[in-house]
Amino acid sequence: MQEVDSMLAEAQQRGEPRIVAQLLRSAVAIRLVTTGEASTAQPFLEEMMVHTRRHGLLVLEADAHALLGRLMLMAGAEDVALTQAAIALAMLDDPLIPDGTLSRRAWNVLVASTLMDIGLVLTQLGVYEEADQAMNRASRYIRDTPAPHQISVHLINRIRMLVGWGLRLERVDQSETAHEKFQTAAAISEAVEGPFRESLFPRQTDKSAAEQVPVIASALALADPSPDHVERLFEIKPTATYARELIITAIALARCLEQTGLVDEAVEVLADARTALEDDPSEPTLRLCLIREFARLSGPDGGERTMSALESYAHELETQLWDMRESRIATLNTRREHERLTRKHGETEHKAMHDPLTGLPNRRALDERLEALSARADNHPMALALVDLDGFKEVNDQFSHADGDDVLRVVASTVRDALRGGDMVARYGGDEFVVLLPGAPLHAAEAALNRAVRAVSKLPHDLSHGVTLSVGVVALRQNETAARALARADAAMYEAKRSGGNGVAAVTMSTDTAQSGRVVDDPAWVMPEAT
Repeated sequence: MQEVDSMLAEAQQRGEPRIVAQLLRSAVAIRLVTTGEASTAQPFLEEMMVHTRRHGLLVLEADAHALLGRLMLMAGAEDVALTQAAIALAMLDDPLIPDGTLSRRAWNVLVASTLMDIGLVLTQLGVYEEADQAMNRASRYIRDTPAPHQISVHLINRIRMLVGWGLRLERVDQSETAHEKFQTAAAISEAVEGPFRESLFPRQTDKSAAEQVPVIASALALADPSPDHVERLFEIKPTATYARELIITAIALARCLEQTGLVDEAVEVLADARTALEDDPSEPTLRLCLIREFARLSGPDGGERTMSALESYAHELETQLWDMRESRIATLNTRREHERLTRKHGETEHKAMHDPLTGLPNRRALDERLEALSARADNHPMALALVDLDGFKEVNDQFSHADGDDVLRVVASTVRDALRGGDMVARYGGDEFVVLLPGAPLHAAEAALNRAVRAVSKLPHDLSHGVTLSVGVVALRQNETAARALARADAAMYEAKRSGGNGVAAVTMSTDTAQSGRVVDDPAWVMPEAT
């Protein structure tokens, strides 16, 4: 965990949006699967949401919603988790355009991982049909990808989903269909042996996957409960640390013990699992399966008549729960469609207000934002800066316009990440950007912009091609027009250029020395109002 956090901190300094997003995902995922660390995932998850949305990383933004769904399930908030799954599915409903900066393999793995995370949430919610669709879609992205670890993860998740589905079907007397799910899970359990041997899982090379992964051993046992599986399940049961693995392993072991005639031992295994999960609100659907199995094997003291009444009541209860499941699927689809339509409307509005190359707000958005900020007294003092790239023309001349576009993108994201969340960075045109810093006095704005200048100057040469920033910053006056403020910032920016570039020049109202040491006399008196 510390290693991922360290890599994340370094990536945030370098400013490459996709690497930062991937490391944020890793930081969240590690915490979700580490005992006692789930509660620390929330800040990273919030940052991932904001970061992916800001940089237009659609697939990773969908994954952030799926991961939030998993976190909500750990807290017992099933309805919130369902909404997050619906949002994530809606984001991936339309045809996905591959990210040109990634290899085809990396893109396929990225999409498949997101779909698997969605499938895991739906599996835990008991919405197995939708989970199956998500995982089938994930398999299409990775089946031709030579990535043994991702293939192993995908197959194990499918095994887990199919076993849970089979146990759920048994509760509504669909034993034959349930057996088919167990058989399919067992077949996949055998198929996973190959990629598992080449995966990144901590494993013992002299043992099979079924001897090391509880859900694989359990799937084989549930497909054919017999004494042959008892020893292996007893050995592997202590490694089942998560609720879902513990429940599935306990049920599989109990059934094999039952086939051996050791019913009391089977009941004891189930009772131990119930005790271990007493304070765990996750996996509500599988918990009911465990309780049902315990009741089935325990039997009441009242004899056959009481057992019959209990089974009748349980059947009615299960029928109602099954109807609730249908309602949950309908709710999922309704929320998914609502989110899809909302996003479609939002995307149209977003395109009208954002620069397609950098993803930053455009001049129209800048004008509207400036007008809104200026109208509120609590946004003052407020600074405005004009940013120009030093050496950008040489990039286009010596390399290509495609390289120039890449430089603009990485510089835009670096400047954006160096500033506060409430600051606005807009593309003004060509290689010029405008920054609005509400609530920032001139000296604070100058310091913040110097951070951005340093961040760009420290970018690896293969990303920036040596481009640096010249920045002119001014403090907005009451009732000053945007045109006049920009003209003053433009004059300051040229002063930064004349001083050698790679720095910030501030326009002041007096002769006081600015923090950068570069002071420009206020030229506003020569600027006509219509400029």
